[in-house]
Amino acid sequence: MNMVELIRRKRDGGRLSPEELQAFVRGVSRAPSDGGVTDYQAAALLMAIYFRGLDGAELATLTDAMLHSGDVLDLSDIVGAKVDKHSTGGVGDKISLHLAPAVAACGVYVPMISGRGLGHTGGTLDKLEAIPGFDVNLDEARFRHTLRDAGLALIGQTERLAPADKRLYALRDVTGTVESIPLIAASIMSKKLAEGIDGLVLDVKVGSGAFMKTAERGRELAQTLVEIGKRAGKRVTAFLTDMNQPLGRWIGNAVEVQESLAVLNGQGEPDLVELTVELGGEMLLLGGAVKSHDEGRARIARSLADGTALARFLRCVELQGGKIPTTRWFPEEHQEVEAGAGYVQRIDAEAIGMAALRLGAGRTRKEDAVDHGAWVRVIAKVGERVEPGHPVALFSRPKDAGTAAEVHERLRTAFTLGATPPAPQPLILEVIR
Repeated sequence: MNMVELIRRKRDGGRLSPEELQAFVRGVSRAPSDGGVTDYQAAALLMAIYFRGLDGAELATLTDAMLHSGDVLDLSDIVGAKVDKHSTGGVGDKISLHLAPAVAACGVYVPMISGRGLGHTGGTLDKLEAIPGFDVNLDEARFRHTLRDAGLALIGQTERLAPADKRLYALRDVTGTVESIPLIAASIMSKKLAEGIDGLVLDVKVGSGAFMKTAERGRELAQTLVEIGKRAGKRVTAFLTDMNQPLGRWIGNAVEVQESLAVLNGQGEPDLVELTVELGGEMLLLGGAVKSHDEGRARIARSLADGTALARFLRCVELQGGKIPTTRWFPEEHQEVEAGAGYVQRIDAEAIGMAALRLGAGRTRKEDAVDHGAWVRVIAKVGERVEPGHPVALFSRPKDAGTAAEVHERLRTAFTLGATPPAPQPLILEVIR
């Protein structure tokens, strides 16, 4: 394989053969010192794909090669349906933390392999690691034990599950190539198909805080993902959901775990509860636990209300070595952000995510450490009224004045206020089955 030739051909709009794509994935799966592809060459090809795309045959080959770059789990010894959920990434999107235990409480296993933050969006693994002692790096034996006992397991990619994706995922995060539909699709589906699941529910985010800014782009990604799953013989449903403002009111890591715990205690923000019930209802339907989506929604809502979902989550945390603190576990010192008075017309969710990233809640380089205590809190959401002199947001106080000033300005300009309330917008935009 001549990587320079592959980069040039894709850069110029050419097509890569199945053998070349398979060789590239094999090269990504090995360290450069062992004859593997270097980071800079892999990043160059990712950028060429970002601009030139992949056709259907190229995408199928890339996904299959990434899937088989490591092990594919066989969970048939755990009797019962296995269904997972994946989000394409949003601001304040902590849904997985309380959705997985809610579904498990209703009798469907959730073997959830998640990722870290990408760009301005938070990562489920980063949030979980804000829980003291929580281990996302389980070996296969512990993964199976946790899944069988708690009904769910929340882990990152192991060294043997889609290892090519693990490396490419980290490179995409820091090279501006996250938004590519074929790269997103291959990344998601190679991981999910390696889990040994029976069904998958996809939450494709659309709007200012999503990688897909328009419904058209979101629909294209959703249809691509569903088609890949269909070819693999899996039951797949994709939801297009609104990401024109953050989900819930907290953005960060420890704070989002706290907000998920509120959902599990029956005190969640309405948008978090609504999306959990909708996605969970579909997961139960794909898993054969209910006969209709409405029945599934009712079952999920009941698990959140009666404490059974909370019990599943706490059991999972225990099995994975974590312990929920009994005292406040993130800094309280903060600054206020004012943006005038009136009704909130719109929120630039990406700007909110970038502010949290600047505070240290995410990464700008793949080797960066995450500050699990950094946070932003949205006080006023779209449609809510802000009185004169009242803040629209708060953020944890950073160590230096320059960062504080930059974050303050990002948050201030993220809010647009007006004299009258805007028309309400639905959270669920479309469902593709």
